[in-house]
Amino acid sequence: MCYTRYCRSCRGDMDGYTLAELADMHLVYGAAGGNGREAERQYRERFPNQRNPAHTMFARIDRRLRETGSLHVTKPASGSRRTIRTPSFEEEVLEQIQDTPSTAISRAIAHAMHTSRQSVALVLKEQLLRPYHVQKVQTLQEADCPARHAFCRWLLQCCENMPQFLQHVLFTGESCFTRDGLFNNRNTHVWADQHSHTTYPTRHQQRFSVNILAGILNDSVLGPHILPPRLNAAEYLRFLHDVLLDMLDDVRLDIRASLWFQCDGVTAHYALCVRDHLNRAFGQRWIGRGGPIAWPLHSPDLSLLDFNLWGHVKSLVYATSVHIRDELVGRIHAAFQTIGNTPAVFADVRRNLLRHCTACIGCSGGHFEQQM
Repeated sequence: MCYTRYCRSCRGDMDGYTLAELADMHLVYGAAGGNGREAERQYRERFPNQRNPAHTMFARIDRRLRETGSLHVTKPASGSRRTIRTPSFEEEVLEQIQDTPSTAISRAIAHAMHTSRQSVALVLKEQLLRPYHVQKVQTLQEADCPARHAFCRWLLQCCENMPQFLQHVLFTGESCFTRDGLFNNRNTHVWADQHSHTTYPTRHQQRFSVNILAGILNDSVLGPHILPPRLNAAEYLRFLHDVLLDMLDDVRLDIRASLWFQCDGVTAHYALCVRDHLNRAFGQRWIGRGGPIAWPLHSPDLSLLDFNLWGHVKSLVYATSVHIRDELVGRIHAAFQTIGNTPAVFADVRRNLLRHCTACIGCSGGHFEQQM
């Protein structure tokens, strides 16, 4: 009984195409000027009673003939049963991977075709197919895309009318720092001559977290300000009344006179008392949910702090494990001081924001991070 679908003993029956058919395909491919789709059409017209190959088959046959001088390629004999890779075998592999383009599907394809994973992987490699990580993005609702598109167009128009506009906007945001920190088990490795069985403790019994509010204005970072565990409208209003004024003490008067304030759309920011205060303090110069300029919901990819600052801060804070809350708070302050001492970075941050807005418009307000 033969357990390998394309074994040597089955070659004549299981190739799918005869040598004459393969020669006809190569002939038609040449007549079509190397155009696979045109070759597929001409082959269908010339040989209506034969099996119609996919347009990609013609280029593979031509390349194989040029590289090996043969329409059939077999692996060298090694005493063990091997899979014979034929054009029809490769075509079936590519058809299955196209139907289910998952990086973990090679095992299932090999099982379904009664062949080895190595044979499937070699076909994918020769066709220059590579596995890529899937990127997580924020879920968008139906109404989000037009709002994101409109906001980005407004922001770019402001920058065109006033090149220094972004330097007059105070971008704010909150983030939570926990004891567990950041750990990517897919990209973290330990190199050693033997398996070291290294572990990384998580899900501690003694847990603690710190909520931080910060801002970016011009070439400086404002904060950090420690928030209560659950931010509500009263606490956020207290921040705006008392803490924000202290943060702006060192800001130049010309910038404060034309300052724009940005907040996102969390519940505490949307409270009526908060919006009334922002209307009194900034007039029409504030961006937020329910504000004169509406902040688009579900848009961390358009927030300076979300796509730049918080990731940088956390990489500094979690360079090593954190054991107590006071240590975590101290590291957060130290990280902000380090970032504040490198003001040149903020020019790049503003340029990145413009790039994000341009990309968002190009995608009609949809996801664009995977194309950056």
